Amino acid sequence: MDILLGSIASGILLGMVLSLVALGLTIIFGLMDIVNFAHGEFLMIGMYTGLLTAQATGLDPLLTLPVAAGVGFLLGVLCYGGFVKYLLRGPMIAQLLGTFGLMLVLRNIALLLFGSEDRALHHGLLVGKSFDVGMGIIISATKLAVAVLAVLSFVGVWLLMNRTKIGKALTATALNRQGARYMGIPTERMNALAWGIGGATVTIAGALIVNFWSVNPYVGLIFTMIAFTVVALGGFGSVPGAFFAGLVVGFIMEIPGFWDFFAITFDIGWMDAVPMTSFKYTWIYVSYFVIMLISPRGLFGWKQ
Repeated sequence: MDILLGSIASGILLGMVLSLVALGLTIIFGLMDIVNFAHGEFLMIGMYTGLLTAQATGLDPLLTLPVAAGVGFLLGVLCYGGFVKYLLRGPMIAQLLGTFGLMLVLRNIALLLFGSEDRALHHGLLVGKSFDVGMGIIISATKLAVAVLAVLSFVGVWLLMNRTKIGKALTATALNRQGARYMGIPTERMNALAWGIGGATVTIAGALIVNFWSVNPYVGLIFTMIAFTVVALGGFGSVPGAFFAGLVVGFIMEIPGFWDFFAITFDIGWMDAVPMTSFKYTWIYVSYFVIMLISPRGLFGWKQ
């Protein structure tokens, strides 16, 4: 039972973080109908930003989030203004290949600047600490803080989109770009803002994740696939869908813990012989294809 409860708690915490990773991808697609294959590289840049800022200034890693948000917002706006807006004039295949090319460019710039070795944080107020809440549940202090900040970020984005004039302008642009333009809404600025917000949310996620996950220039690939799975399950363009789907994927990533629980509880020998941890990411990719086959619209549906 201890293993089961620990896996449930870990799945919830991890799911909240994955929700934040997918949020930026959802915002960009919901407004512009373009899939950003460079999303994972934005997260990688956020991880490096949090790591290097903490090392250079001596600040606690959690205090580097404003820097990461600024870098992500600026990166998103620059990528849109200097590259993406021209892709939107072409067919869908050009947009897909264009953002794929952006992914390769950002990854290779990171390789040039930082090399290919793994880097990790070794200091911080919460790094290496945990809470034993009983019943076999041991919660990492960094993951708990990351989960709380992820929820706060979701609330902030939801309030922006639903309680402000800028959010209403973004929504109007998403629903009918031409009609919004006729009503005086600067749709180009809204598109740039969407990329800025999307970039800021994912770099914040990166700066949070680097508290318990090492970073290298290739780490974005893993999180890109995870983000696509979350967004596909929740429904492309749905902010609430991204949150709840992230929790589902968090539980999927904890399948090895559930596997061990059943193997030990029911004394099933052949289950002990299966290295389920090695297949952790495989289950994410399998779930992605199953979701597309069974429910292409996801939990909350595609944007209308």
